[in-house]
Amino acid sequence: MKKETVSKITLAGLVVLISGLFLTMIHQFLMAIFMAGLFSATVMPIQHFLTRKFGGHQVLASVVIIVGMVMLVMVPLAFLITIVITQAIAIGQSVTPWVHGFIAEPTTLSVYLEKIPFYDQILPYRDVIIHKAGEMVGTVTTFLVNSLSSFTRVTIEALFSSVIMLYVMFYFLNMGDILLERILYFLPLDDKNEQRLLSRFTSVTKATLKGTLIIGFLQGTICGVGFTLAGIEGSVFWGALMAVASIVPAFGTAIIWLPALVILALMGNFTGVIILAVVCGLIAGNLDNLVRPRLVGKDTEMHDLFVLFGTLGGITMFGILGIIIGPIIAALFITLWEMYGATFREYLPGVEMILRKRAPLDKHRQER
Repeated sequence: MKKETVSKITLAGLVVLISGLFLTMIHQFLMAIFMAGLFSATVMPIQHFLTRKFGGHQVLASVVIIVGMVMLVMVPLAFLITIVITQAIAIGQSVTPWVHGFIAEPTTLSVYLEKIPFYDQILPYRDVIIHKAGEMVGTVTTFLVNSLSSFTRVTIEALFSSVIMLYVMFYFLNMGDILLERILYFLPLDDKNEQRLLSRFTSVTKATLKGTLIIGFLQGTICGVGFTLAGIEGSVFWGALMAVASIVPAFGTAIIWLPALVILALMGNFTGVIILAVVCGLIAGNLDNLVRPRLVGKDTEMHDLFVLFGTLGGITMFGILGIIIGPIIAALFITLWEMYGATFREYLPGVEMILRKRAPLDKHRQER
């Protein structure tokens, strides 16, 4: 083996080893760095505009953007989180005694079952329904209580990560172009594919942020108002949950408001039922179909199934930030396979030729 080859292999091994060690060392900050990159790419047009307005003072423009994010996003979000935590604790404290009484005497559910149409037909299964309902309510309540107990720790960690993100974002806004150029230089891809990946990453990031944040905020606010009008306590807490649930395709906010509607119907509060059906079902439910195409357009170019599994898989792997990261990874997955198909086209078989070869067999099967 040549000395030059040994040197290159040794260098490559050292690069992989030290890079892995470094990434392991800073792994708790990787998410904050990644989010800083996302937001920096999103507000870069504003950065360029402010730099021109300030006579080329790029640092001043970056400071204005960071301060603006703190005042317009972080501070209101902190107030919202405080209200949500307060209402969540109040809901947990009010629900827990009711659940304990329900588990101790589950037959109280029969009062609500009697109000359901065709009660006589489900009467033989009443005991099973009551038992299963008691188990379900107890499980859900235990989950909520455990979630609330760990919510404070998560909030503190999120605050620390936000500070790191803003600090890194300041440097990305000032030297992001240089850093991006170095990253693309080390990727062994041709310029066309690098630009395609970068364009795809940027467009999907902007579309995901616009679609997720704006539509989630609008639907959560509208449904929260609906809960208030229907007389349901903790409307801010439920509105925040529905803002998060709005990212789930097909189901969305109905995951929260539909069970609430059923409970109101069982309690005989038909006014609340009508309010939730109109405000949450009719208005907020159609908001996604009306607003999302205008906000997102064709930037994602992904089927709903990829959006669904990308979002749910992202939440499973990355937590709440997976709402944004999941669809981006799904879009890059699709783009890389498209690039693979274009690069290795001459080695891949023609699909039409395969289908033509199978056609006589299919015809023979039909004749049989």
